[in-house]
Amino acid sequence: MNFSRYTDQVVLVTGGAQGLGRAMAERFASEGALVHVADLNESAAADVVAADATGRLSCSTLDIADPVAARGWIDGIADRHGRLDVMVNCAGIIRDNRIENISVDDWHAVIAVSLSGTFYCTQAAFAHMKERGYGRVLSFSSMSWRGNFGQANYVAAKAGVVGFTRGFALEGARHGVTANAIAPGLIDTPMLASMNGPARDKLIGKVPMRSVGEPADIAAAATFLCSREAGYITGVVLDVDGGIGIGSSIR
Repeated sequence: MNFSRYTDQVVLVTGGAQGLGRAMAERFASEGALVHVADLNESAAADVVAADATGRLSCSTLDIADPVAARGWIDGIADRHGRLDVMVNCAGIIRDNRIENISVDDWHAVIAVSLSGTFYCTQAAFAHMKERGYGRVLSFSSMSWRGNFGQANYVAAKAGVVGFTRGFALEGARHGVTANAIAPGLIDTPMLASMNGPARDKLIGKVPMRSVGEPADIAAAATFLCSREAGYITGVVLDVDGGIGIGSSIR
């Protein structure tokens, strides 16, 4: 691992106090970045700071579905450091149900965090990256973006992230800003662990590699796509899924 790859770079991670977001935040910090995390879970955010051994992690309790709050957070960090290098849009929620049972509130909640929040943060971050002629924006889709039973709202949001990423990549390219997305598969997170044993085993059995991924797998992919070495990669959706995306829906 190159422990100095991100020295003095300023990295923002939404949804960064838990699961995949936390794994990425800690990996960026271990490689020298100054990492600012936004998360709605105040206790989880405090835990991230308490567990940080690098002294390069800070957390804010923030709802990125609020465009004013998102912009204020990003502008404040950029003004404080005089730069903004990496924006990672990881925050997301699920409200799974069959389409006839999805409430209007659950539809809007999922879209607001996963898709609109990605737009708000990207728009705010791009203004600062454009000024410097350099930046990396990484957004999180899901293997579900191709379609998944009982997740119409989540699928719509994550497919929207793919489209948004590709569209923004065309605008950012001329300013030295890349835009990519990661579509995780079955990753060993508390959400997966909460499933009952037989259901979880059935899902894992459909993964060509016959195992779940680790948060570290996502963090490794993220720190590559956001690095200077990946400067000629933009508009890409990277599946980190053990091959499950090759086939059809897992359900």
